[in-house]
Amino acid sequence: MVGIPVSPGIAIGPVFGASEQQMVVVRQKIHAADIEAQTARFEAAVLQSRKQLMKLRARLGNLPEDSQAEIAPLIDAYLQMIGPSRLIRGARKRIAERLVSAETAVWDETEAIAAAIMAMPAGDDPAGRKRRADEVREVGRRLTRNLTQTPFRSFSGLPQGAILACENLRPADAALLDPARLAGVATDEGGSDGHTAIMLRALGVPSVLGVAGLGPAVRPGDTVIVDGVAGTVIVNPTPERLAEARRAVTAFGKAQQKLALLRRLPAVTTDRKMVDLQANLEIPAELPLIAKAGAAGIGLLRSEFLFMNREGLPTEDEQTETYRSVIEAMGGDPVTIRVLDWGGEKDIEALQTEGIVPEVGDDNPALGLRGIRLLLRETDLFETQLAAILRASNAGPTRVLLPMVTNIAEVRQAREIFERVARRLRRKGERLPERLPALGIMIETPGAALSADALALEADFFAIGTNDLTMYTLAVDRGESDVADLYDPLHPAVLRLVQFATEAALRMRMPVSVCGEMAGNPKLIPLLLGLGLRSFSMNASAVPRVKQAVRSVDIDDCVRLARRVMEQSDPARIQELVMGTPT
Repeated sequence: MVGIPVSPGIAIGPVFGASEQQMVVVRQKIHAADIEAQTARFEAAVLQSRKQLMKLRARLGNLPEDSQAEIAPLIDAYLQMIGPSRLIRGARKRIAERLVSAETAVWDETEAIAAAIMAMPAGDDPAGRKRRADEVREVGRRLTRNLTQTPFRSFSGLPQGAILACENLRPADAALLDPARLAGVATDEGGSDGHTAIMLRALGVPSVLGVAGLGPAVRPGDTVIVDGVAGTVIVNPTPERLAEARRAVTAFGKAQQKLALLRRLPAVTTDRKMVDLQANLEIPAELPLIAKAGAAGIGLLRSEFLFMNREGLPTEDEQTETYRSVIEAMGGDPVTIRVLDWGGEKDIEALQTEGIVPEVGDDNPALGLRGIRLLLRETDLFETQLAAILRASNAGPTRVLLPMVTNIAEVRQAREIFERVARRLRRKGERLPERLPALGIMIETPGAALSADALALEADFFAIGTNDLTMYTLAVDRGESDVADLYDPLHPAVLRLVQFATEAALRMRMPVSVCGEMAGNPKLIPLLLGLGLRSFSMNASAVPRVKQAVRSVDIDDCVRLARRVMEQSDPARIQELVMGTPT
């Protein structure tokens, strides 16, 4: 059976099925006289859910340190949503105004919020959009289970070396797993980008999710092989398949040891050209994964996590402390912080609560008020974040990245604000670095790429965001299934924009990096090196294999490949040239 590989490794063991009692929600109207009783039931469920989450958080101490760091912030996010959040306020309002039962109110409000998040354009992070919708649904599910007194799934009977096979594994369930007892995981549902997948990778448990038809095919006690590399699940294998799997376990272990050795080796080509490999950071929980991967810094810290799942905006002190903790954790390696990039798929309730953005967004938010456009209009918001970054920058090498820049006026205006904030902080006696952090820009629209020569005179560095650049160039939202097959970062138009921006930066002897998904694909590294790029930022899990690719190529060969590719006008021929390149 075939699914989605989410955590590498190969596991062999007996099936343990942790079934979950079906939750039944009956939609009910109520009388006005019942409002108080239904509200009291709702408040009791909120209190019970909070106690359960606090207990769950306390149990994290039984997990490996890396896994604790991954899971704890998610539990904290759940706790915030159980507090004075949009979900809780909305459910109370539905009970009182729409005269519905507490279960109905929670269910309807949960789905309304999740649907609003999923209806937004995919932008540069469709996986993040789905994760946020799933977080809301998870909290709604917990509240509803407590309201209906439906028991939660139990893993207490999990035997040593078992394979957990179930319909779905939620993040809160993953927090209950003991990786010392569990051999592997396989589920009917799920994908590679959700919180559950991230947690399973942190736990180091071989896992395959989204295996359609798995449930009816397995029974407790069946022997199963879970291949978290190939994404396959073999039920009751033949003796020959079993022997083959045992050999694969040994081979995988040796390969992992080889990749682990790369952690301390430099990212250098065979002709001794150094390449800078950094990691993208979406939430602080990913810091242990970055350290484990051997990344040489954070090339893109997405600061949106600070603004999400809360009623009000984070204060300057709160932001300062968070940035400082991340910078200190990197131990002298550079950290590039992208300032708030609201818009597109990013739904930030606090911005609506504060009246900074309307509750009903633009008809086409990908082309509306987003990124630097919003920050230059809402200068108080911008100045607060810049002040926090500047105050934290004493902790280590720091850079500031501006999102969605399309013209030089935006860069000049942002720099004026940046320097004004620095002067104000110094007058107040704040100790700032003698040389302010570099101020760079994202190249993620055709307009920015085509005006890269002019922008290079104003910015200190470029970060090419290939996800949005591809979307805007090809007019394709990869989250839309009808056109997703047209989303092609190797389209000649996209490659020419990447080449144009890169050459503009190199002429100015200015740092330039790629921080979109192209950077994390080992097959594309020879082409990007051949175009002149020497700095890449990617998901932490991709760093070892990209480093392996870098250490196996010669720059002259890469340049020849790039020339051949850039002569092509047929995307199919480009695919053939690039994806067939040995790495």
